[in-house]
Amino acid sequence: MVIASIPNSKLTSFHQLVLGFARRGKILQPSSSSQKWTLPQKHFAHFYVLGVAWTTLLLAATWMYAFKMTPFQHRFEVWRAVFLLLLMEIQVLRRLLESFYVFKYSPSARMSILGYLAGLFFYTAAPLSLCVNIAPEVVTFFGKSHTSSALEFDLLSSLIPLVKLGWCQLIGAAVFMWGWLHQRRCHAILGSLRESPSQVKEYIIPHGDWFEIVSSPHYLAEIVLYAGLLIASGGTDATIWLLFGFVVWNLTLAAGETHRWYLRKFENYPANRNAIFPFVY
Repeated sequence: MVIASIPNSKLTSFHQLVLGFARRGKILQPSSSSQKWTLPQKHFAHFYVLGVAWTTLLLAATWMYAFKMTPFQHRFEVWRAVFLLLLMEIQVLRRLLESFYVFKYSPSARMSILGYLAGLFFYTAAPLSLCVNIAPEVVTFFGKSHTSSALEFDLLSSLIPLVKLGWCQLIGAAVFMWGWLHQRRCHAILGSLRESPSQVKEYIIPHGDWFEIVSSPHYLAEIVLYAGLLIASGGTDATIWLLFGFVVWNLTLAAGETHRWYLRKFENYPANRNAIFPFVY
């Protein structure tokens, strides 16, 4: 990502290759990729099916381990991982439901195979990055002979430690939910633009919520909610910083392409809108 961002003409081909990860739908122009190397954009649902299955597995295993481990071990770090995975579960579940009930992709909407593979990798790596520091001990715990006793689980008792976490987790959760709610609203606005069959192939300027200030508010909201995850983690884990950096860079790149497409497509496009960051870019 850093290399592709260097303004050097010798890196143009590499920049275009990396850009392929972000191009999809209306910003995937026919000249930028042959149909042979693209997939229907409705395959986005695959990301969230994988994300829900994988996050649920990690959450269940980590939560069970946190509940069963002795008080003398580093409980706070483990319960913090449970908290982060719980937030991620809320996100991927909503995105899965939206992929089936909110978004109405045009039959011609395509996505790059590079972007598809990157999405599958992301929704495998992102949840794991939230608990990677304790993953080895969780695996070891379930590999021991006393695994059968771990099946005994008291839901109420397992919730109490989550409400006793620190201010970072509370503030992070508040920021996360702020971004989560705005992304839900923005996705609902996008979905409403194609409510009738006659609108499936049409592109309309969206209005409402954060669309009044940026062209890709759903991307901005995603950055906000991942910032919430970063805050809730305490900001001490380099892996989560790298996760956040990837989200910011990838979505900023896609938002820039989307904004330029809007400007080319609509002569009356609102001049006050930025691409993704209000008053900045």
